[in-house]
Amino acid sequence: MKKIVALTGSLSKPSRTRSLVEHIAEQVAQHVPARISVIDIADLAGELGDAVSFSSIPASITRAHKQIAEADLVILGSPTYKGSYSGLLKHFLDLLDPAALKGKVTLLTATGGSDRHALVIEHQFRPLASFFETVTVPAGVYIKDSDFVNYALAEGAEQAHKRIELAVEQAVGLLAAREPVALAA
Repeated sequence: MKKIVALTGSLSKPSRTRSLVEHIAEQVAQHVPARISVIDIADLAGELGDAVSFSSIPASITRAHKQIAEADLVILGSPTYKGSYSGLLKHFLDLLDPAALKGKVTLLTATGGSDRHALVIEHQFRPLASFFETVTVPAGVYIKDSDFVNYALAEGAEQAHKRIELAVEQAVGLLAAREPVALAA
């Protein structure tokens, strides 16, 4: 059974970003037997703000880091603030061992108020994922706030659903390709 960890950088609860990463995780789990867990930066914000060095990382953050390190698929999502991901999400990742995500399949997602933020995945998230040496799903998922109704993805948001479908298909393919292969001697 695969482990899917959805990490959301939203500081709000409920949030469109959490809804998006959960929806994507559930879509992947329809194709791959998986256990899904969500790490919500909103739940860690108080302790995360106090963590200023590797020697002062609270147990809750260490547990979250361990969950990510054990994941087969990480769905990384954030609302877009000034063209980038949230600051506390970055701080959470700054405290993560750089080797923890190496080789992990990672699906990049973001939400934002307008199309002006659509390149956040390519210009902010993808370089970050590259630093961690993840295997990123080629199709990132950026969804505008107007594609949500009551924090859920609207049924009529056809382009959003198509983008998610493509990203899920690619993630499932990458997960399958990551299966151990016995090499002939």
